[in-house]
Amino acid sequence: MKNMLWGLLLLPLFAQATTIAVIDSGVDVEHVDFTNNIWMNPTEIADNGRDEDRNGYQDDVYGWNFAEQNNLVIDRKYLGTFSNDPYKLFEIQERVILDTVTEADMKWLEEKKKDPKFMKEVQKFGNFIHGTHVAGISVDKTDSQIISVKLIPTEVLPSVNRANAENPYGDVPKDLRMNLVKYLLGQLAAQQALALEEIGAYVNGHKADIANGSFGTGFKQAAMIGAIVYKTVFGKNPSQKHLVEVTYHFMMTLIKESKQMVDAAPNTLFVFAAGNDGSNNDIMPTSPTNIDAKNVISVAATFKRNVLANFSNYGKKTVDVAAPGVIINSQIPGNEYIKVSGTSQAAPYVANIAAQIKTVNPALKPSQIKKIIMNTVDEKGFLKGKVKSNGIVNAQRAVVAAEHTLSGRTIDSAIKLAKVEIADIESDILGTEKTILPFIVPIQLPAQFKL
Repeated sequence: MKNMLWGLLLLPLFAQATTIAVIDSGVDVEHVDFTNNIWMNPTEIADNGRDEDRNGYQDDVYGWNFAEQNNLVIDRKYLGTFSNDPYKLFEIQERVILDTVTEADMKWLEEKKKDPKFMKEVQKFGNFIHGTHVAGISVDKTDSQIISVKLIPTEVLPSVNRANAENPYGDVPKDLRMNLVKYLLGQLAAQQALALEEIGAYVNGHKADIANGSFGTGFKQAAMIGAIVYKTVFGKNPSQKHLVEVTYHFMMTLIKESKQMVDAAPNTLFVFAAGNDGSNNDIMPTSPTNIDAKNVISVAATFKRNVLANFSNYGKKTVDVAAPGVIINSQIPGNEYIKVSGTSQAAPYVANIAAQIKTVNPALKPSQIKKIIMNTVDEKGFLKGKVKSNGIVNAQRAVVAAEHTLSGRTIDSAIKLAKVEIADIESDILGTEKTILPFIVPIQLPAQFKL
């Protein structure tokens, strides 16, 4: 009996904290709020130039920087280098949403949008803060651990090397050129997917329970890439018909190939942002959020619990749930905070819930966690036909459902009981009919390819 009690007492001491791989633009592991939330590789010894766990990533103490292939998960040289303009931009966004914006605000914004220097700074600022902001939401009020996986570089270099010749494929018969365009786009898709597969393997190697992916290639971005490839091969711009054809080919190939990432980590639930184009992912696919897998959940953004954000992508077949994603306050590098809007903020809200569920019952599989989240939503009329679950996530109800699984209940019966016990969360009295963002900072997977 004494031995049995001793064993039971030791269990909490050796319990593993739930881990969330934040696949993004890097995380400020020195932020004061993350003291208890930063994962550290138990095998690696910092900065000794060795690879103790022999996974091929030397000194990956906090994670790995896949953008620059090193262990620098945040580049602190950027701290203090930004003007006040990017901060002011986000402040104006908030005032627009809350209908307190002034004419002076809008005049400033219109002038700044024409300034290339400002636009470049905003993109750099957005990339720098994005991963930390997302990480803060994902571990808010929890003991979950952040594994930083840097995919997005702070400064994105030009991504396309145009051939010097006016028409380098002029010798290719015209009836074969469309096949060549699709081949080149397929090669690009495979290149991006290969990078993502490596990240999936890394996440799997460190046994991450949840992975948040607030990045992606949208349909509009894909169309730009498709147009460049078409013009390089044909020597002219594509017709609308041909542009749609090559864009769909590229996106569907990219989604198919990118599934290798989630397949490489079958024990991890991937939470993906649906995208910020305000479009239907059922019709205009987005990657990687359109990956169809048991361990993938796609998230749209709402303003509070009142309305689908006008910038948010949606899709009855391809987007699973919605979560708050407008003027969300969270951490940014340098012990600072800022309010940002996007499906990038909605996704980690769901990742946070998924981590809470996993903490309650570590035996739950990704597909079971996904099922609990999707079936414990508050159904909303404004989300009917917009997301698969017709609703917005209810964290308390989802966690209670997870608790009920500990008693041996099936997932279905646990969900049913939780829905009886936990009421819907009331929407705010402030019933905004629309959420208009004059300018948002898109964080997307850079398309690196040569022609």
